[in-house]
Amino acid sequence: MLTIQVQLSGVKLGLVELEDVRVDLVVPALVEEMDAVCERIRRQTSVEQVAQLDSVRRVRHMFHTWGLDPTRYRPSSEALLRRVAQGKGLYRISNVVDVCNLGSIETGWSYGLYDTAHVQTPITLRLGEPGETYEGIGKQTWHLADRPVLVDAAGPFGSPISDSTRTMIRDSTRAVLAVIYAPAGSPDAEVQRALDRFAERLIRHAGARLAGTLLIGQ
Repeated sequence: MLTIQVQLSGVKLGLVELEDVRVDLVVPALVEEMDAVCERIRRQTSVEQVAQLDSVRRVRHMFHTWGLDPTRYRPSSEALLRRVAQGKGLYRISNVVDVCNLGSIETGWSYGLYDTAHVQTPITLRLGEPGETYEGIGKQTWHLADRPVLVDAAGPFGSPISDSTRTMIRDSTRAVLAVIYAPAGSPDAEVQRALDRFAERLIRHAGARLAGTLLIGQ
């Protein structure tokens, strides 16, 4: 089981590793589940109400702890929730990524998802240093100075804002590491439930096998 050294305050990490993953573009049963959750959130929450959700407020506080303005560098979870509240639903990327995004809107926490074949230990969560960058998914160059980043032996690769293309999920991915960035003080049982739900969905929708889960932090 991979682990992460945490050099930032204000955060509790939940880690889950799965193997024998099958990456598919569309899984009808998962699409139905996504649509149902998105419709429930859309009915219950307006775009204006997203920022008032307790989970979003706590994640914003976590960003402030790191010296970031969450209205400028929006947590990935809040960006997804705003999209769903607008009635746009979730992006359809692949069964593996879709399960990750589904968990993020349910909890209000940012999730990171990484192909473990492209991760080199040791791994650290810290603030980015001046000049550090990576090619972000859906973006060009993502500048990392003073932003929270996961760093392995090959350099920065992940963030609760936007992840890198180096460790992104591909059709060839067979093993994944998911990282849940929960605010400090989140009950262990609550984070563990999120990990268990993520694992159960990947087992059901991607034929995966659970390798382990781990909680790190306050």
